[in-house]
Amino acid sequence: MVYPVISSENPIFLTKPKIPRIQDRYPVICRCSLQHNPNGNAINKDIKHKTHHLNPFIVANQGEVSTRKGKKRKGEYKEWRSLSQEGFQEMLGLCGLGYWVQGFRCFPWLALNFHMAHNLNLHPLVLQLVQNSGNLPMVAKPLYGILSDAIYIGGANRIPYICIGVLLQVLSWGKLALIPVAGQALPILMACVLLSNLGAAIPEVAKDALVTEYGQKHRITGLQSYALMALAAGGILGNLLGGYFLLKAPPRMMFLMFSVLLSIQLGISLSAKEECLGLARPSDHILTRQSVSENIRKQLSDLRIAISEDSIFRPLIWIVASVTIVPILSGSIFCYQTQCLHLDPSVIGMSRVIGQLMLLSLTVLYDRYWKQLPMRKLIGAVQVMYASSLLLDLILVRQINLGLGIPNEVFALCFSGLAETFAQFKVLPFSVLLATLCPRGCEGSLTSFLASALCLSSIVSGFWGVGLATFLGIKSDDYSSLPVGILIQFLAALLPLGWIHQVPMSQPVEKERKKGLSKRTRRNRRIGRVVVDSVFVYRRERESEAQK
Repeated sequence: MVYPVISSENPIFLTKPKIPRIQDRYPVICRCSLQHNPNGNAINKDIKHKTHHLNPFIVANQGEVSTRKGKKRKGEYKEWRSLSQEGFQEMLGLCGLGYWVQGFRCFPWLALNFHMAHNLNLHPLVLQLVQNSGNLPMVAKPLYGILSDAIYIGGANRIPYICIGVLLQVLSWGKLALIPVAGQALPILMACVLLSNLGAAIPEVAKDALVTEYGQKHRITGLQSYALMALAAGGILGNLLGGYFLLKAPPRMMFLMFSVLLSIQLGISLSAKEECLGLARPSDHILTRQSVSENIRKQLSDLRIAISEDSIFRPLIWIVASVTIVPILSGSIFCYQTQCLHLDPSVIGMSRVIGQLMLLSLTVLYDRYWKQLPMRKLIGAVQVMYASSLLLDLILVRQINLGLGIPNEVFALCFSGLAETFAQFKVLPFSVLLATLCPRGCEGSLTSFLASALCLSSIVSGFWGVGLATFLGIKSDDYSSLPVGILIQFLAALLPLGWIHQVPMSQPVEKERKKGLSKRTRRNRRIGRVVVDSVFVYRRERESEAQK
């Protein structure tokens, strides 16, 4: 008979003695004792060698190895079901609504752009300056992230910041809706825009940190995909309703409607409890032991260490540089479409709807299939598509579409929002990458740093566009140089492909999962499995043994 020896140093692995190979063909059923069962049966009463104790565990046998992939999917399904008992529904409601409202912000902004372009008759360059300068509060996102990680309000460090930000948005959009002079004087209008973006930046940081922290605790990768889906869904409805209400109601009515929606979000956020999300919170002992300055200093140090890692620093530099290097002519193109081509507001809104629908479809495809693709190849392909989509504006400006029998309204409806769609989708793989690599306790700081860097790069890109438009002489009554600016945009969008090697080839794998699928573990999975207190050992004849 063949008797396997169970090593006492590592109870997971089974070792075998030198035995005749003819007996390897027969399975041996062995009984071994457990630590919690001191009266367990020995392997065989006739055998006098020592039987070692081991903890109960399960190792897949030969038949289970081939179906491991299917069982993994089944395990993931059970994992998602178990999450519903650990605050997943509350997390879905709170952050899902937050990202949806964030995407729905295009509804009042569409009205604001038309108000500044038609009611205030702002110059295209001034309009673009207002749009980009209004994003300055977004640049301070790392500060909001550090404060969110370091300072607890009422024992929570995410939901209170969401409530504060939503309240600031209610005040800003409510002022534009209820006070007529606020929308007529440019300084007051600019102050309301800055306050609105400040109120939008703080909840974005808190939601991103909450999603990252929840995903890390429950070992769920790719929650950022679902966040982008909710954001795209809000953008679809916001642009769809925005184009309709611009024809039926004044901009002030749209500001008021969005203020009411924000008030509903504020009430839901105030009723939510952070401990219901299943996230660990520090004890009162830790909160009182460290001062605010010590916590902020610690978060700054952790953020600096995290960013200095090559796996984080190099892709971060690439995505920021790829946005900064492209001059944006959004203000000039918007004024050209509305003032020269006289496109209907509903057409502009519907073009954004199609863009958001495409963004939603791309996000679903990424979450289902493209996540397994090499990241470098995926980002390279998206960058080429983004550069190519910029040339669609050239077709519209040169009126090439009319020569092909495509009206301006149809062409703008189908292709006007594609460049913005690819620009938004390009950020998703980097968000998933940094969320996977983010150290614990640094979720708010790192995710906000990424958002801040992207926002700053967008602002710089917008100022590049203003400078380019000024240099080329693009004015409200002269758009003859606009095709040259679009060609410069296209060439600049291709430059980041020269340092695409900074982007990693694939997404990182969690260390614990990688350890569970090590070579030694796979070898022992093929040997046998232990169920409760029994060891079922299966031997297979190997070629090396057959040659002995």
